[in-house]
Amino acid sequence: MTDSDPALHADEDTTLHEDRLWRDDGWTARVIKNEDDDGWAVEMIKDGEVEPALTGPWTMGRDKKNPKPLDPNAFRTLVKTASEVLRRHEQQRHAMLHKDFTVRADGEDVTVTLDIVPDEDDPYADLRALDSFGGLLAQVRVSAGFKLSKTSAQAWVDNDFRKPD
Repeated sequence: MTDSDPALHADEDTTLHEDRLWRDDGWTARVIKNEDDDGWAVEMIKDGEVEPALTGPWTMGRDKKNPKPLDPNAFRTLVKTASEVLRRHEQQRHAMLHKDFTVRADGEDVTVTLDIVPDEDDPYADLRALDSFGGLLAQVRVSAGFKLSKTSAQAWVDNDFRKPD
């Protein structure tokens, strides 16, 4: 099967249970020939995505030539594992693109956040100050390379939220 195969891009409510292709619960599991050796691999693709969230080795069948057929238990385990991989990737991406520090100003807590927007043509970051209730005190656009630290957050707050250099 190829990526242009309509069976891989069918409607989300289409359930399919074949030996080498399962589609259910927003996921597609596809058993493929392992390009690195003589064995088989399985790839898990979340509906709407082009790239697999997970690719891993797959068990050989009893004849030692063909892959073991997919089954409900294996599919559930694959969905759980692929979902966890996506969750970890999202957490890592969030950690890379978001920073925050809490500083004091006039005896009140102020949370300063930096959210990087990784636009291909014009990356930038939003620097925000929030009061203890989450209300926006200030917001400025800064370069994506701006380094937020406790010191730079305090300096921005102390400088009446003027755009940092």
